[in-house]
Amino acid sequence: MELKVRRQHHRIGFWILSARLAVEQGGHGTVSAPTAAAEITTDSLLPWDDTGRPWIGGRFTEAAGPTVDDHAPATGERLARVQLAAAEDVDAAVAAARAAQPAWAALSIRERAERMEALADRILATVDRIGRLDSRDTGSPLTPMTNGARKGALYLKQIAGAALELQGRTIPASARGWHVTRREPWGVIGAITAYNHPTLYSCQKSGPALIAGNTIVIKPSEQAPLSTLLFASLTEDLLPPGVLNVVPGHAEAGAALVAHRDVTRVSFTGSVATGLQIQRTIADSGRIKSLQLELGGKNPIVVFADADPAEAADATVRGMNFMRVQGQSCGSTSRLIVHRELRDAVTEEILTRVDKIRIGLPEAEGTQMGSLISPVHRDRVLGFVEAGKADGGELLAGGGAPADPALAGGAFVSPTVFAGVQLGHTLAQEEVFGPVLSIMTFTEDADAIELANATEYGLTASVWTRDIDRALRAADAIEAGYVWVNDVETRYTGVPFGGFKQSGIGSEQSLLDDLEQCTRTKAVNIAVR
Repeated sequence: MELKVRRQHHRIGFWILSARLAVEQGGHGTVSAPTAAAEITTDSLLPWDDTGRPWIGGRFTEAAGPTVDDHAPATGERLARVQLAAAEDVDAAVAAARAAQPAWAALSIRERAERMEALADRILATVDRIGRLDSRDTGSPLTPMTNGARKGALYLKQIAGAALELQGRTIPASARGWHVTRREPWGVIGAITAYNHPTLYSCQKSGPALIAGNTIVIKPSEQAPLSTLLFASLTEDLLPPGVLNVVPGHAEAGAALVAHRDVTRVSFTGSVATGLQIQRTIADSGRIKSLQLELGGKNPIVVFADADPAEAADATVRGMNFMRVQGQSCGSTSRLIVHRELRDAVTEEILTRVDKIRIGLPEAEGTQMGSLISPVHRDRVLGFVEAGKADGGELLAGGGAPADPALAGGAFVSPTVFAGVQLGHTLAQEEVFGPVLSIMTFTEDADAIELANATEYGLTASVWTRDIDRALRAADAIEAGYVWVNDVETRYTGVPFGGFKQSGIGSEQSLLDDLEQCTRTKAVNIAVR
């Protein structure tokens, strides 16, 4: 197997797909007929022959955990066999990372950055293949998944370009002495990623960690592990063995990684419940660790009376992420808080747009919205739909699976819209992480801000108004870490993305801040006699 992986790695060019599937942005109804490109077998996309295994010490390694089938959520078909990591495999991965870290940190930061740039080039050279694998493994449409992988590669290039900005300071603390600071790596970083953007998260977690001189152990979501293992295989002959390791596994593997005494920093993207469990696990381990958490959101999009209804409706549908990840995004603006005077006009525009969303198999031509990650999660989302009805909300669209029988084998939920949602309703408070939009109304500006802040979350928010004073007042008053004014969903590299309240600790995507968070400060005082 090891020889096969190496042989395939040197033939990356052979893997590049000759045609890119274009996905239309308009149209009506569902789309279920796959294109010819979808006939490409999953086996031809994978960097192994039979069974995927943890990537430890620069190679795929036999593990102690169980071997499981990884299924496509859109069809139920088996994609691959994957051997999961047990606690002893996590120990081996951390040991490999710890052994490799001193030599890796001894390289110049420019050399480490150049390795990341080279990895980015490898990702870009095979981005169609990676996107196709992510699309099949997550159920999301092909184009957004391919674009996510490309965005991850470009992030690696951008943060590599920022590497030399990771600098210390000279402090005039005494008349004759030299007082300086320098940034030093934490050591071994443990990263746990979510299933909605597998390749993008692999890039965002590993880039700053490795450039700063750390080594890393990544535990991808067990629901979509394939592209992270492919990502790891692209580092062969590029990163020294042990610098980057991947341990697919269940919660037990994540707990072992978080608790490991040689893991000095943990970075996690996922739910609030798991974030709280990570904090408990760290405390129980008896080790002090640096921690970054990017957690959930119940994010408001506030539409004031002077906004344009059509623009507000476009933003609401776009911000819900119906057409990228089926609402499975912590940043989705899932609570529309609209002025009562605009409620009917904006709602009508939203329903018109939602009705046109094309639901289909992820690789089918024209698909805009795919399936949720699993049947279990589909049932969870439908449970929220029932709770919305029970609370007295008015179901305006969706609320179940699409009618197309060709999609019956997948975890599909139609885009769902509820009106009449009140502050105490489940849909006003709990993160669904699925395609469910809640509409709430207000009459006074102060009421809008109160509604926007009336959850335990504080990740993103969007404000729509033509009044700059109102916009700035709202942006100041809303308790969220990332606020758009007359925009939604777009995230800008270099601008820190992170949450307030229960939505997290720290930030990502901010280049220099990302690098600094992956280091600790050492002060050196030199007496001059």
